[in-house]
Amino acid sequence: MRRPENAARLFDSAKEKPVRRKPGGAGSDQPAARARAERLPESDAAAQARASTDPVQIGSVISEEGRRIERPRRERPEVPEGAELVREVNNRFIFRTNNTYFIERPREERFIIDAREVYYEELPRSRQREVVVRPDGTRIVTIRNRWGDVVRRVKILPDDREIVLVYVEDDYYDEVLEWRDPGLDLPPLDLDIPVRDYILDAEWVEDPEDYYTFLDQPPVEQVERTYSLDEVRRSARIRDKVRRIDLDIINFEFGSAQIPESEIGKLEGVAGAMQRLLKENPGETFLIEGHTDAVGAEVANLALSDQRAEAVATALTNVFDIAPENMETQGYGEQYLKVETQGPERENRRVAIRRITPLVAPVASSE
Repeated sequence: MRRPENAARLFDSAKEKPVRRKPGGAGSDQPAARARAERLPESDAAAQARASTDPVQIGSVISEEGRRIERPRRERPEVPEGAELVREVNNRFIFRTNNTYFIERPREERFIIDAREVYYEELPRSRQREVVVRPDGTRIVTIRNRWGDVVRRVKILPDDREIVLVYVEDDYYDEVLEWRDPGLDLPPLDLDIPVRDYILDAEWVEDPEDYYTFLDQPPVEQVERTYSLDEVRRSARIRDKVRRIDLDIINFEFGSAQIPESEIGKLEGVAGAMQRLLKENPGETFLIEGHTDAVGAEVANLALSDQRAEAVATALTNVFDIAPENMETQGYGEQYLKVETQGPERENRRVAIRRITPLVAPVASSE
């Protein structure tokens, strides 16, 4: 893979605006060599190796009694400390936190299409449980904390077998109540593998098997704990732990989030890899990222990139039958340029895919 002469920094976390770290944080005094010594795990299980050898005990997601409530309002009831609600764009909320903009929107819309029933329950500790019942009886159960962050998601099959998609241990519930980047506790990532083994450009893929081989690779460094889905969406440093496919073969029209019909077939290779991985482990979770170039207003680009990520996820479901609960989408606008330019640039108008399973769920839950 040839990188352009004006290529931006490799890691998205290195492209972010400086953030003031709290005194005593691990990222302020922990040497980069510490990260180097622990990276390149040989498997997801090795990446999640803990000091304790005790296996994670995951109770049933429906064992906790809840109180049935009406569907929650779309408006966020409160904004966490350190975050500012800037505006609403196309039913998406734009926040400013840690010197950057971040977009949120109702993410259950893809889940409830063709659902037989959808209901909500109130749980202790200001949490909510959403249950989507599919026509075949499969239930998708999601638990969110007081800010709406996803801390548990499970697929319950008709035979009552539970497949864990997202799991945060109870010890960390309090930590994810605030919008704090857990990546601030980590030293800079120092990659010791070729760039082509860390970022796969779809335009250079000749054999569709390459998509599967690439996505099946473990994280490039240790995973300290399982993170909430929203911690991963907000933290570039945590996302940098897993490899990335740049779908630069999908060409969106300027200012449009619609995928031309002629472009959908280009998703077949990566969709086949996702299908194969899901057959091996139905608990896989993929993050679909949307990016834009730097032309236009930053907030508008953020909304556009989010719509493009959603369009790719919808196509993967409608055309290639990838279950919506196995995909999370997030737009990042112009924050993480691939080519360092403020002008029009096709390589910056891209959608990317990461397999984030080892970041959000214990490996043992899929075995």
